[in-house]
Amino acid sequence: MKIVYMGTPDFAVAPLEAIIRAGHEVTAVVTQPDKQKGRGKEVQMTPVKECALRHGIPVFQPVKIKEPEAVSKLREYSADIFVVAAFGQLLSEEILTMPKFGCINIHASLLPAYRGAAPIQWVILNGEKETGVTIQQMAKGLDTGDMLLKKKVVIDPKETGESLHDKLMAAGAELLVEALPLIEEGKLVPEKQDDALSCYASKLTKAMGLIDWNKDAVTLERLVRGLNSWPSAYTYYKGKTLKIWEADVLDEEASGKPGTVERVQKDSIDVATGKGLLQIRSLQLEGKKRMAVRDFLLGYEIKPGQYLGEEGL
Repeated sequence: MKIVYMGTPDFAVAPLEAIIRAGHEVTAVVTQPDKQKGRGKEVQMTPVKECALRHGIPVFQPVKIKEPEAVSKLREYSADIFVVAAFGQLLSEEILTMPKFGCINIHASLLPAYRGAAPIQWVILNGEKETGVTIQQMAKGLDTGDMLLKKKVVIDPKETGESLHDKLMAAGAELLVEALPLIEEGKLVPEKQDDALSCYASKLTKAMGLIDWNKDAVTLERLVRGLNSWPSAYTYYKGKTLKIWEADVLDEEASGKPGTVERVQKDSIDVATGKGLLQIRSLQLEGKKRMAVRDFLLGYEIKPGQYLGEEGL
């Protein structure tokens, strides 16, 4: 099939590579404009653009895909179908109906659950046992189109947002390659979504990572895993941000108020929560590298009774 591929971040790279390997002709790649990043304000290409250029595929980077000029440009690319994976812009109805087979989207959840921008992280935050990838026929509305194909993925007990991202990226690539010939042959029966079973996975913000020690240890441990690698769960230590990268739940009754260090061991710092203890195993102090608690304690002193949080500023 001739394909126009729309995607921007790392998640969209593996599916693009997969359809190229499968022999499909990608006539163009549409991605977000390059942006300045870092302290040096260097202009960086999106991961999908880098991939496209490696394969000699034309790249189109509209600021607004719905603008008449952008729509006209899309018409110039000969394509049977538009494939979308974390592109970052909503498509107009005019675009959705442009190619012969319309537009399909790779969504990182088992729709209709977890529609929205951050399904990968929210399934961990909510303690789900499984998730997956859905190939859907795009329609007006956010992730509301008919479902074409699904693939389930088990969420491991210590799954992080980063590790699940990689699993779902690979699953999405496999599912897309499976779906395209079936779409071309008319062998997939679209399935309507049941809106009553839907839930929304809102966009992540840095503020979400601030640890509220009044919550229970189970919820906070999920926060640590779900927001790894961005925006990360964090608290404060002597006025500096302290990111928590790995933690376990201890089903013990805390003696101090939430946020108070209960116990310091050579490999862990156990902190009181609203219910149970959060055992910190790996962390990162502002301006320093990520390290195991054992190494952190060689250079910094933390004692039982000390409070971790904004009150400690």
